[in-house]
Amino acid sequence: MTKTLTETPPQTPPGAVKRAGVMQKIAGFFTELMRRYLPDPFVFAIVLTILTVILAIVIEGQSFTDVTAAWGEGFWSLLAFTTQMAVILAMGYVLANAPVVDRLLDAIVSRVEKPRTAVIVATLVGAIGSYLNWGFGLVIGGIVAKKLALHVKDVHYPLIIAAAYSGFTMYGLGLSATIPMVISTPGHPMEKQMGIIPLAETIFSAPMLITAAAVLVTLPLLNAMLHPKPGQPVKEIDRSLHLGTAPKAAVVDADANTVASKLNNSRILAMAIGVLGMAYVVVHFIRGGAVDLNLINFFILFLGILLLGTPNAYLRQLNEGIKTISGIILQFPFYAGIMAIMAASGLVVTIAGVFTNISTPETLPFWGLVSSFVINFFAPSGGGHWVVQGPFMIDAANALGASTAQTSMSVMLGNAWNDLVQPFWILPALALSKLKLKDIMGYTVIMMFWVGIIYIVAILSWGFLG
Repeated sequence: MTKTLTETPPQTPPGAVKRAGVMQKIAGFFTELMRRYLPDPFVFAIVLTILTVILAIVIEGQSFTDVTAAWGEGFWSLLAFTTQMAVILAMGYVLANAPVVDRLLDAIVSRVEKPRTAVIVATLVGAIGSYLNWGFGLVIGGIVAKKLALHVKDVHYPLIIAAAYSGFTMYGLGLSATIPMVISTPGHPMEKQMGIIPLAETIFSAPMLITAAAVLVTLPLLNAMLHPKPGQPVKEIDRSLHLGTAPKAAVVDADANTVASKLNNSRILAMAIGVLGMAYVVVHFIRGGAVDLNLINFFILFLGILLLGTPNAYLRQLNEGIKTISGIILQFPFYAGIMAIMAASGLVVTIAGVFTNISTPETLPFWGLVSSFVINFFAPSGGGHWVVQGPFMIDAANALGASTAQTSMSVMLGNAWNDLVQPFWILPALALSKLKLKDIMGYTVIMMFWVGIIYIVAILSWGFLG
């Protein structure tokens, strides 16, 4: 079996390894812990399903038949959303690999020479990309991390992949943050309970902008500190496994001069349909349309066609992108089933109630953050998460006289915080890197602790200072 990683021996005397810093010792502890006990993401989803069934029966007093019925009926309930997620990731891959984007990324990578600098750059690209759009950020972070690992000698490959993925937490503060986007849209499902909350009170509020800046500045530095020091062994990318994996240019064949081939490789057709797609987006906004996941997917699709240049080039790149979404297509129905059990049995209300029962108007957002972190293990989709936890949290906010904007953002940040250790969302990074979950989770656990401190301080300060 071909190994994904190659280990670089120490470049200094063996005694130098013993002088590992505190951060490296912590990273080593969690990495070893994950290696020993963490199963693959699909196994994690199965175990979580069984655990949810048991909790619903034991804690909520539900019968096995009722729980089983709720699970089965909810299993395919989010099929449309599963497709939307798969589309945005696959087409985000295509966009991130378009020649103009690829050249830009290569220009960035070519200027990086040191391993720790590479880790910082990978984190920033993943974070900024996720702030702009969560699907794009998930993909482009992994692509840049792999490019950096191929370009910079002695980069610890599991860490740089984990670092790029850690930027995904910025989506909860960014332009595609699900909950703020939903509650700012007229006619959203909870409008009667909470009204319409403008983005100026959530992601564009001063506390959240400061929080985003704090993550963007400190997380790359933390990740760089986790890199092994000179003289310590690192696991580099296996270049023989990754070099040459990018889709190659079209091969000229005997049918190159046929009408069919000319149509398949027609720049005119690609330009025409791409311009038509962009025209629709403009018309949509002129007519007062809102941004939703379908529009984002539409935009990414036709922008990708424009940038790739021909129908054939787009299809070749899309075929590569599809490899990154197989885990999501398989696993998300399991999480939909879990969410159905949580909602039908009342487990969500019970978990959130443990925290809200001890809340004050100032501390409700804090306990909302903590409960959201726990619930996100069972409901990793921001939209699905809000459906099951949102009503209870907003009722609590109204009863206590707490801010509904702060409470909503606390659920969003709890979701984004937990995503750092939620195996489901790491799947695209694993597909791109050819690593195992246990290779990178030890690092993301440390990143989760740090981001948690930032979010907790932000939410508590916001709650008490207003």
